[in-house]
Amino acid sequence: MALRRRGQHWYADYYADGKRVVECTGTANRREAEKFLALRVSEVQRGVFIKPVSITLAELGERYMEHAKLHKRSWKRDEQLLRDLRVFFGNPTLRDITPPRIEEFQQARAKEVAPATVNRATAMLKHMFFQAEKWGMHSRNPVRMVQFLREDNLKCETLSEEQEKKLVAVAPPYVQDLVLFAVNTGLRTSDIFNLKWTDVDLERRELTLVVKKNGKVHELPLNTVAFEVVSRQRRVCEYVFTHPMSGQKIKSVRGALVTAVKRAGLKKVTWHMFRHTIATRLLETTDLVTVKEILGHESIKTTLRYAHTSADRKRRAVDNLNGGHGDKIVTIVPRKKVG
Repeated sequence: MALRRRGQHWYADYYADGKRVVECTGTANRREAEKFLALRVSEVQRGVFIKPVSITLAELGERYMEHAKLHKRSWKRDEQLLRDLRVFFGNPTLRDITPPRIEEFQQARAKEVAPATVNRATAMLKHMFFQAEKWGMHSRNPVRMVQFLREDNLKCETLSEEQEKKLVAVAPPYVQDLVLFAVNTGLRTSDIFNLKWTDVDLERRELTLVVKKNGKVHELPLNTVAFEVVSRQRRVCEYVFTHPMSGQKIKSVRGALVTAVKRAGLKKVTWHMFRHTIATRLLETTDLVTVKEILGHESIKTTLRYAHTSADRKRRAVDNLNGGHGDKIVTIVPRKKVG
């Protein structure tokens, strides 16, 4: 067994089942190449080695999406993540997707999107390689050697009431309704677009729907604003929110939102910010458990992300310990010395 340098990369030269195998390690670093070769030799000795084949990312992606559509509710999100991977990597063979190359992908995407989004794509790529091992399409998972980006889970961007008013003022009527409904219900965009009239009880001012993300039944009361929004929608099909021109179910309003954000003079507004906004506003006056139920979180840990305690709130909380009198004078009587 040996390592040989060809161009920018080291190649591993070893024997498996009596046959010579020459494989690119995907790295210009000799130490990393040595680790790669040691792994291959270990696989041969343990009898788990699978000879590399020229499977491409597109071929694996097609097989993976068939699997995802059968087993995952979030397969449409996987389709988008796969497109992002293809934009960067192109259509290489699986053995050409190496740890250094994956790190380059992370660095490039981190300049465009949040770390959490980069991690979702990296995690999916890792799962794709895991499935490739199970299916006998590939013998190693390069993502195992890649560190995920650090996520700032405590950072949740929200809209102020003034920003909300500016956005609603310049948005088209149907987008206005969607924004107001999102800010006053906390529903995810997919759940709003999929909301049907059978999910709405106008007499009780309540929604009963199956949340797409986790498949659980979610009961949600409607406040005055959300109730008014629903009440003025046209009943032209089974879905509550429809496009004003076609009368069909709304699938996306991303472009309309971007345009409205620019007109309002705001920097960046995403649909998920509306969910962050209602969570933060609710926590000003409501307990964590109630907010958890309203947002439909499975775990209280998720709700805790929104529990941002400001300096003013800390001060009010401490002041309440003495009846709300922050400037109350307290006399401290020194203890007498004994002896």
